[in-house]
Amino acid sequence: MASVRKSGGDNLLVRYIILGSWAMVCLVPILWFLTIGFRPRTEIIVPEPIYWPTWSLDAWRLLVSDWPIALYLRNSVLAVAGSVLIDLVLAIPAAFALARYEFKGREDIGFYILSTRMMAPAIVAVPIFFLFKNIGLLDSVWALMLIYAAINLSLVTWIIRSYMLDIPKELEDAARTDGADDLTILWEIMIPACLPGIITAAVIAAIFAINEFLFTLLIASTSKAYTMSVALANFTGGSDGVIYNAIALVSFIAFAPILILVILIQKHLSRGLTMGAVKG
Repeated sequence: MASVRKSGGDNLLVRYIILGSWAMVCLVPILWFLTIGFRPRTEIIVPEPIYWPTWSLDAWRLLVSDWPIALYLRNSVLAVAGSVLIDLVLAIPAAFALARYEFKGREDIGFYILSTRMMAPAIVAVPIFFLFKNIGLLDSVWALMLIYAAINLSLVTWIIRSYMLDIPKELEDAARTDGADDLTILWEIMIPACLPGIITAAVIAAIFAINEFLFTLLIASTSKAYTMSVALANFTGGSDGVIYNAIALVSFIAFAPILILVILIQKHLSRGLTMGAVKG
């Protein structure tokens, strides 16, 4: 018995060592990127490696004094959060209809919804620009919400639909026997049952929205509606050249909220990523 316990303890220690080593492999590049943001620009572009850098707040002072980084961060949060909320409000009922209702062309409609995600964004860039210009939403966070939601709606719908297909229909039949209607079944059975999948779809939509650059640059013509992705482009040209330390610092500021969010919901996220993987 003692040998079995010792063997189990050794295996646990080996697991912790492997996981700790892998965590270091994942975190070191992030921390190294953060250190670039707190180093002088002159030390970053030298050809020889500097093992003991000089710490500086020049990049932070540049962001605070010359760039409204708080406004860019606020715009990013509002645009991404608003687009994800719109996607979930529209995608959940659509996914429920595609997963549970029987009608002609259901599979074709589902594939068509997914195929819109494969379309090249540049095809609709000009029409979308004039559309938002004519309705007076150009250069606003509201326009960014709508375009992000439109881009990711098909993907969110398809992901949630795949999770709803895995939910046994017996639960739905039992609820109908008790007199529940479709809205009650959706709200009280389907949504709680596939909540990890909904969270997974929301996180994926948020990541895609944060990384969107083409439509953000097209719609946000002034700094009033700039997001973090466009703010990064401001440090890659001009008379000052490429400001590497500012790029690193802004990138970390943009990356940190998503990292924290994923860490907080990793239990639901890991379950959601595997929930719809195997189907009978």
